Amino acid sequence: MRQFSSMFNGLARSIRGKNSGNGDGKEAAEAMAKDAKKNDLILRSSGSVNVDGSNNLASVFSKRGRKGVNQDCAIVWEEFGCQADMLFCGIFDGHGPWGHFVAKKVRESMPSSLLCNWQETLAQASLDPEIDLESDKKHQRFHIWKHSYLRTCAAVDHELEQHRKIDSFYSGTTALTIVRQGDLIYVANIGDSRAVLATTSDDGNLVPVQLTVDFKPNLPRE
Repeated sequence: MRQFSSMFNGLARSIRGKNSGNGDGKEAAEAMAKDAKKNDLILRSSGSVNVDGSNNLASVFSKRGRKGVNQDCAIVWEEFGCQADMLFCGIFDGHGPWGHFVAKKVRESMPSSLLCNWQETLAQASLDPEIDLESDKKHQRFHIWKHSYLRTCAAVDHELEQHRKIDSFYSGTTALTIVRQGDLIYVANIGDSRAVLATTSDDGNLVPVQLTVDFKPNLPRE
């Protein structure tokens, strides 16, 4: 449990340092987002980002099509949650008359909300005597992120419903996000935006591996 404890303690210190009140951590998560943007750790438009001392290189590019306004949004957040080994990526493709507003709103709200829910879920798991975080780290991390994502999607959806200036009934957005934590990646997908992993074959050629299934109305599972 040592690695999980050190990771949580470091995050908890950063939360306390930015939010000494009795809030639920949302303000602290938003403060982290502002700091990350200030330090060029967040990329929201076409370009590339590379943290000093990091081997990571991320880029974002979007091009308006022939239908009109560009409803695509993206975000890359290095050192997600003040964790050096974490990276958050998101693609949001709006649809409908208000799709570009919905996509932008989700892009702005989802990362901070996910960070807050992850911190709270991790704290609860570390304090639960029935949960052994060290026994099966991959399994436990997966369930922590899954629970955090479910809470986040519900919160963002509720926030959109309460927004008076955005019609989120006839308009919406896809939401494809990836969290890389160390050598593990967690993918959450809503809609038909697609995640593809480039890997290397035995002969040295790049091979694409589709990580998500496009959600379409004609799918039996839908």
